[in-house]
Formats: sequence, structure tokens, C-alpha cells
Amino acid sequence: MSETINLTLKIWRQKGPDDRGGFETHKARDISTDMSFLEMLDVVNEQLTLEGKEPIAFDHDCREGICGMCGLVVNGHAHGPERETTLCQLHMRHFKDGNTLVIEPWRARPFKTIKDLVVDRSAFDEIIQAGGYISVSTGGAPEANTMPVPLEDAELAMDAAACIGCGACVAACPNASAMLFVGAKISHLTLLPQGKPEAAKRALSMLKKMDDLGFGNCGNETECEAVCPKNISITNIARFNREFLKASFFSPEK
Repeated sequence: MSETINLTLKIWRQKGPDDRGGFETHKARDISTDMSFLEMLDVVNEQLTLEGKEPIAFDHDCREGICGMCGLVVNGHAHGPERETTLCQLHMRHFKDGNTLVIEPWRARPFKTIKDLVVDRSAFDEIIQAGGYISVSTGGAPEANTMPVPLEDAELAMDAAACIGCGACVAACPNASAMLFVGAKISHLTLLPQGKPEAAKRALSMLKKMDDLGFGNCGNETECEAVCPKNISITNIARFNREFLKASFFSPEK
């Protein structure tokens, strides 16, 4: 049988974008250590509902570490204390009986708080729309050997493509920079032949959109890499910078 623990939760509550908001204290009792963090919040919400109180709003979808919808700051750590783990895959066995957990949403100017722990991350969608696409025509799959890709490039592109756009990198960065997210999106396209035609335009337009939305610049503190649930490397930021410099000097798109 699994163990159970009791926790004190200090949770950020905010009625809407224009509300000032603040922390509320709630008790989470008899929580199974086999539960995920989100399942623990479900139990708290069930109790709040039975008491006739407003349940805590938080984002989630697949609950399998795939979609990137979940994401909270737990005791100052984006996605909680475990490395390379999304919040929905963080289990309560990593906490001890009697712990106090401070739970709050992503904090960044471009991520507006909608309600409680839910933030609007559509700024990421705008960055993708600005340049995260390719113009190669769709159709039948070409013969693989007609477009050779070095194994190292293919692996680096796949590593970058693992980014799920959860926003933890922004929440952890002192400057609320989206450079790791944008660097990953630029890398996984730039490294492959299909992404070459728009490479220069992509670097310029995505960086401009990132700046326009109010994200900060990279300070090389590496907090983003430390909290990324998919272990996206900051070498993608270096590649992004190189692509931007090349585009700035040589591209007619500037």
C-alpha cells in the first residue's frame, strides 16, 4: 500500500487579469504518494467544491508529459524540484509529510494571468506564426536518400524538436527570456534541408516578434536549461544567435 502525507499549500488565487490576487492557504490531507502533483490538486479541488468554495483553476491536458499545458512554480522551481519532469509527471513521493508548498503561476509580462494558476501563453503561438514554418510543398514522401542529412544534424534537430513550449524557461529566467524556446524552434528547422529557404527570414522575424511581445534577452544564467522538462540545451541559443548574425549581415530580409 502507498503512504499518505499531509501538506500545507500556499496557492496563488486571482479572479481575473485585472485582479490583484494573493496567496491562500489550503490543507491537502491524506494525499497518496502515488498521486501526481495535478492529481493532488484535483483532490484539493474536490474538497473545495464540497465546501461550496471556488476550485483552483490550473492548466492541464494530456497529463502524460507530452503537451506542455501544465506548468506551475512550486517552491520557486518551475515544474517542481525534479529535473527533466513536467508537473503532471511529478509524483507526491518526492515530498514529505508536513511540507509547505508555495504554488504560483508562470511570472512573465507576456504571460498574462487569466485566473489563479492559468496564464495565457499565446505569445508563443505568435512567435511560431512569425517564422516557425517551412515553404516546402507537401505531397508524396521523397526517397530518403535523395536528401541526405548528416546523422549528427538529424539528432540535434530531433533534440531541439522535443521542446513542448510549456514556458518553464521563461518562468525561470530572471529576464523572462524566450530565447531557449525560440532557439529550439529555429534549430530544429535550420539544421534540416527543408528549413534552409526561410532560415534568414526566420531568425529575424522570430526575434523581432519575441522583442515586440516583451520577452527579455538571454543573460546566460542557464536557469532555462536547468528547468526544461525536455532537457533542451542552451547550445540552441548559441545557434540562434549565429543564425541571427548571419541574417543581419547578409539577408535581404532585414
